[in-house]
Amino acid sequence: MQSDLESEIQFARQHNIGDILRRSAMRFPDKTAIICGPTEWTYNAFDNACNQLARHLLANGISAGDKIAVIARNSHGFATIRFALARIGAVLVPINFMLNANEVRYILNSSRSKMLALGPEFIDVGLEAISRDTTIETTLGLPSEHQSSSIKTDLCFEGLLTGDSTALEIHLNDRSLAQIVYTSGTEAMPKGAMLTHSAVLWQYTSCIIDGEMTSSDVMLHALPLYHCAQLDVFLGPAIYLGMTSIITSDPSPDNILSLLEKRQISSFFAPPSVWISLLRSPLFDKTDFQKLEKGYYGASIMPVEILTELQQRLPKLRLWNLYGQTEMAPVATVLKPEDQFRKAGSAGTAAINVETRIVNDDMLDVEIGEIGEIVHRSPQLLTGYFEDPERTAEAFEGGWFHSGDLATIDEEGHITVVDRKKDMINTGGENVASREVEECIYLMPEISEVAVIALPHPQWIEAVTAVITVKEGQNTTEEAVIKHCREHLAGYKTPKRVIFQQSLPKNPSGKLLKRELRASFAK
Repeated sequence: MQSDLESEIQFARQHNIGDILRRSAMRFPDKTAIICGPTEWTYNAFDNACNQLARHLLANGISAGDKIAVIARNSHGFATIRFALARIGAVLVPINFMLNANEVRYILNSSRSKMLALGPEFIDVGLEAISRDTTIETTLGLPSEHQSSSIKTDLCFEGLLTGDSTALEIHLNDRSLAQIVYTSGTEAMPKGAMLTHSAVLWQYTSCIIDGEMTSSDVMLHALPLYHCAQLDVFLGPAIYLGMTSIITSDPSPDNILSLLEKRQISSFFAPPSVWISLLRSPLFDKTDFQKLEKGYYGASIMPVEILTELQQRLPKLRLWNLYGQTEMAPVATVLKPEDQFRKAGSAGTAAINVETRIVNDDMLDVEIGEIGEIVHRSPQLLTGYFEDPERTAEAFEGGWFHSGDLATIDEEGHITVVDRKKDMINTGGENVASREVEECIYLMPEISEVAVIALPHPQWIEAVTAVITVKEGQNTTEEAVIKHCREHLAGYKTPKRVIFQQSLPKNPSGKLLKRELRASFAK
């Protein structure tokens, strides 16, 4: 049995996700922490709100180790429940709000979630999911950016921000589970990546150091907080450092551009597709970007033509490419501003708390320029997939985490992601990296966005296919695209087919949904 002295020492040394907000509130009590719609909180007010919510959750039967699922758009409520759960040792299970009731039900039961927190827009889908025999005992209504929480739930967010706001003295181990994040991937069923407090905090450190983040940054959070990128690469480090965070649930170009100017944003993250949408907006040239100095992207490589355009139109902006995946909490490698053009297309080098290799099937390092799988070692890694020992063992075979991504490495250690292992196009026996073809097509000035996919073909088995959107006021043809590719690529890499679309399907994080394109055009 642990002695009282040992327990007190451990408590004095405690360092969990819930602790970082308290420390920022002690350093910057009166500094603005959160602005979300009409809500504006100082660090002291945000800290108090988290304490109040945490105390009410305890009073309603939630304790350390319990899983709490959240389906909500970005709001001050989402930020509050994230840190409140961390303070009592409960486990966050963020759910993609685009899922249907059956998909939600699967995650609720798979994670054995005890409570479901719902934003106003998702009350119906949430209640439908839990009506189909789930482990949920209680529901909590969260507010949206501009709307109060729903009265259809058992508990109401606003009603829980009352009473005692003093700090809770709960002893928690930093190796305890902080969150289970279900990965969409290409598997039939998503798997739950288990991440500890320690793993997430090590990742915060990597982001802060390699992303050159500071407490003076004013950061806009416009991509969904249910996704680990916005939640853990940006919101978490922002609170850790004591930044001012602007939270919005509307990632439309008009709203983002308005907030960038109105709130004098200095730091902003978006995938390349969102950066492209900003550049194409008629409001772009009317927006004052005087304060915007740090730009971050991820999910896919920024086309060189877009990098060039961003540099020309926003000369003060410095860009970072942050590559990773959920299992890495999620950042694994970083391409820094000084290397954006020198190493265009690269995902950079390993983050400060990460070891990265490119290996063949025998776990031997590949030669320079040779394609292999990306593997990692890091304290940021998941501890495994929730109640899935087989996929956990497969992922950690050989004592390294297998990312499933294919890449090359150069003489300076910069990696270039070629494709997902499962997404590589094999046409006529030759492997084609979709990103290489996309980069080529982006050289055409008429192109707004492109996604290269494989479609079934009677002769080639898989045909390289380009799905394209054209810039407003511009025109091109299938013949012109194919001719352009033939001039720049090997014949087998040239698209066999070009499809024009008004828009490309994306998830709320702005990531292209190639699987939807494949499903749509393979019929």
